[in-house]
Amino acid sequence: MEMRLAGKKVAVLLESDFYEKEIFYYEHRFPEEGIELHFMSRLWGQPYLTFKGHEEHYPFECHRSFENMSDDELRSYSAVIVPAGIVSDRLRWTEDIHKLPPAVEFLKRAFAEPTIIKGIICHGLWLASPAPELVRGRKLVCHNNLLGDARNMGAIYTDQDVVVDGDLVTARTGGHCHMFARTIIDIMHARA
Repeated sequence: MEMRLAGKKVAVLLESDFYEKEIFYYEHRFPEEGIELHFMSRLWGQPYLTFKGHEEHYPFECHRSFENMSDDELRSYSAVIVPAGIVSDRLRWTEDIHKLPPAVEFLKRAFAEPTIIKGIICHGLWLASPAPELVRGRKLVCHNNLLGDARNMGAIYTDQDVVVDGDLVTARTGGHCHMFARTIIDIMHARA
């Protein structure tokens, strides 16, 4: 099988209360295309952290941090995915209320790079809420529970399961992860 996307990298942000079915799907689907998949989080100075899933409390070790990532390393990724579940709510915690959370700063840096596909699915939109300018005026979809959030952020809510607006790909729920991943992979193929 030809893997035209060999050497490409996709980052998936991670924290506890992730939606297991989504994360396990990515673990297999992206490598099928030859894509290097990197799960990353805020590691708080630790070599790795073990996060637990939302449904079955499945443990998942994360060994990569987005903290202190250089611009060159960030640009080496073809896509950055903010997954479903409570991941984004946990990642938007900040110890200093006068500063944006480190994960939001990382997301802002990714949004500043048009070559990086930004994938946000389901409740992942929460991570953008401290920086609403990232999605203001852009078409997107999110979990129905976040409809008010999307509108308050100035986004153009679009009632479809997957929505593409340039370098932004969004999906309604974690249950749509197969359509979401397929869309991101198709864009990566088109850009290859």
